Amino acid sequence: MNEVLQNFREVLIEKPVDVIIRQIKELLVSGQLKPGDKLPPERKLSEQFGVGRTHVRDAIRKLEFYGILKTRPQSGTFVASIGITALGNLIADVLKIDSPSFVSLVETRVLLETASVTLACERRTHEDIIQLELSLNNYLDKAGLGIKAVEEDLMFHLTIADLSKNKALKSLLLIIIPDIIANYSIFKVCDTVTNKALSEHKALFDCIREGDGERGARIMKEHLKGVMDFAQSLVQ
Repeated sequence: MNEVLQNFREVLIEKPVDVIIRQIKELLVSGQLKPGDKLPPERKLSEQFGVGRTHVRDAIRKLEFYGILKTRPQSGTFVASIGITALGNLIADVLKIDSPSFVSLVETRVLLETASVTLACERRTHEDIIQLELSLNNYLDKAGLGIKAVEEDLMFHLTIADLSKNKALKSLLLIIIPDIIANYSIFKVCDTVTNKALSEHKALFDCIREGDGERGARIMKEHLKGVMDFAQSLVQ
């Protein structure tokens, strides 16, 4: 019985973003989509795929990051001028990367967020502080009522990435955030409403306002420690 059971494989349900990326790969391989071709607008793609524009945007963003698509301002999104075989192999890699383990996501987030808060402390402007305070208050207003504020929490962290003035760093966060949200939902470990979480968000804001990058990095690591500990426990 156990020998038979081992022959069965886990049923994996593809995410909309994966399906969109896979369809683009199939069109490239079949020759219906060629290097240099322009993709239809997001709205039309969304209607054709039967999914929200957010899924289409996330798929395009990932393919742009890996150099498979190129978006030209006021012109549209085009397939990169790379050989078909190379494009196919790149997309295969993207699809593999698109389902990383939860621990890998959290490890990556810690590295990125520690760097972003350090840079934000160095590069923030007066206008940036106002923007960050608005984001913080959106989070505090919801979390303070005991309501899970996952999106507001992540928007606060993305605002910190904005303040870092490092577009590549923010792009990396944008790539992994959809998967982070999904995994938070699965593992139910997003601790956004405790007093500890509230105080750490306030402390991060204070560090950036005061320009204390060293303390900001320490608080960020502590802020993400609970999720990191849980993620590591999954592989032990």
